[in-house]
This record gives sequence, C-alpha cells and structure tokens, in this order.
Amino acid sequence: MKPLASISLDLDNQWSYMKTHGDSGWETFPSYFDKFIPDFLQILEKYGFKITFFIIGQDAVLEKNRIFLKLIASSGHEIANHSFNHDPFIQLYSKEELNDEIQKAEKAIMKATGIKPVGFRGPGFSWGKDLFEVLLNNGYIYDASTFPTFLGPIARRFYFASAKLSPGEKEKLKNLYGGFTEGFRSINPYFWKVNGRNIREIPVSTFPVLKLPIHLSYLLYLAKFSEKLMMFYLKSAIKLAKLTKTEMSFLLHPTDILGGDVVPALKFFPGMDLTTAHKKEIFGKIIQTLDNNFTLVTMKEHSGKTNFNRIKPLPKHKS
Repeated sequence: MKPLASISLDLDNQWSYMKTHGDSGWETFPSYFDKFIPDFLQILEKYGFKITFFIIGQDAVLEKNRIFLKLIASSGHEIANHSFNHDPFIQLYSKEELNDEIQKAEKAIMKATGIKPVGFRGPGFSWGKDLFEVLLNNGYIYDASTFPTFLGPIARRFYFASAKLSPGEKEKLKNLYGGFTEGFRSINPYFWKVNGRNIREIPVSTFPVLKLPIHLSYLLYLAKFSEKLMMFYLKSAIKLAKLTKTEMSFLLHPTDILGGDVVPALKFFPGMDLTTAHKKEIFGKIIQTLDNNFTLVTMKEHSGKTNFNRIKPLPKHKS
C-alpha cells in the first residue's frame, strides 16, 4: 500500500494578505473567492480526490462568500477552522481570547457550510499550549499549525522587507513562520500532551532530514529558476520520505493557483509574477507526482488512519 499524504489548503482571502502586508483597504474585506473557488473545485474534481479547506471565520460571516463556502462543502471536501480574524500571533492571545476566536469562527463556519470543524490550523503557523487546551475543550481532534523548518526567520525577514508595517505590528509578528528551533520538531504526526489529555498534531511537511519547505508556494519559487529543478527537488523529498517512512501533509494556498494577472492587488506576494495558467500547469504536474507515490486523503482521514501511538509526544510546548 502507498503511504498516506494529506492535502490541505489555507483559504486565506485577498484581505488577509493585505492585512498582514499592512496595505490599506483590507477592512472592506476584498475577496477573490469568485475567481478561485469554483475553478479550483473543478480542478480537484478532475483529479478525483478530496482535500481539507481551512476557512477563516470572518469570510464565513459575509453573505457574499457563503455561496462559495457552501460549494466547497457540497463538493465533499473537509471543512476546518483557520481562526476568525486571521491574526498570525494568536500565541499572544489569552486563553479567553483564544476560546472566543475558535468558537466565533466555528459558529460562522457552521452557519455557512453546515459542518462543524474538527481540525484547526493557526494563521502564520502560530500555536501554543493554551490553544491546544482550548481546541480539546471544544471537541477538536487534530491541530495542523506546526511547520518544522529552519527557514522560518529567513522567510519572516524576506516578508518584512516589503511589508508596510509599524514597529509595533512587526513586534506582534516577530514569531511569524516560527523560529529556528522549529526545525528540530518532528515531521511525522504525533500527540501533544496537554494536562493529561492528547490532541493529534499533523505538521506541515518539510524535506525529511534537511527540514526545507516543500509546500507548493516554495516549489513555485523554485520553478521560477527551473521547473526541472523543482521536480527533482520534489521527487528527492518524496524518495527520502519513503525511505524514512515519513507521512506527508502537503500545503496549498489560493495564491499557488492564482497569478497576478487575476489578482493584481497581490502582485507584491512571492510567485504572483507567474500567470494563473502557468500555475495550474505546475500544480497538475505536482499533484500527479504526489498521487503516484501516496494515497491522498483529507487531514481528518489522515488523523484517523495514521498510528499516532508510534510517535513519542514532544515534551515541550510553546508558551
């Protein structure tokens, strides 16, 4: 049998990118859902598998977005929670604020889709012990917020170079994408132990041993230099994952499919100089490669099928 690989998409909307970048106008919540969701669902139907969509609560409360969120649910994809406000510093929230953030998003998502989420991913890969306790108290079975790579500080510096953020805003985002020590965390699923209870953690996959990113945004970055290099890099990561018996959790974003030709307001974002048609072509090659090597499942399916007991729980938590 082929090993498991879960596929997920953080449904970050246009406004959330503008907000984190410090651009004006995000408060009106501009959206590209009409340009992205119907087309992307057709692409997924073409390849014949289901993925997990991590949805932001703020998008779910807006009537203009609900038709597209319902379309995701009716197409049979998993619905998961990506917070309400999409603040990539929720590790700074109090436990009460975290509980409100999770419940507010959950209620909005349930109203829009009819589905209660059982999985969560923090924006900007933000997480903490209090978050896990809140998730357990609200009936969640897995978290997917960790990103075990050594390159988090480099990615953060690169992002800050173009962002229009005040010193105070940068201070709040000082842990965006995680610190160097994140690279020492496991890339296989494991349990977090929280006050005598366990919650399952499914990390975003990175290159086994090397801990370099392998999510689609990074692969598109490599493709700008050489698509042959990109495919060699991906196939090498897959080969090493099989040798080390590493299960994969492959991450997507809308900007991995949409180009600057469709969303010119996000031309500042890395990879947006590639056209939408070109990105779709690259996505097809990558997803077929993954499908040839793994059994592709949702995050919830991955959570239910993998053997978490074989992974030793990590003893330390981010405060």
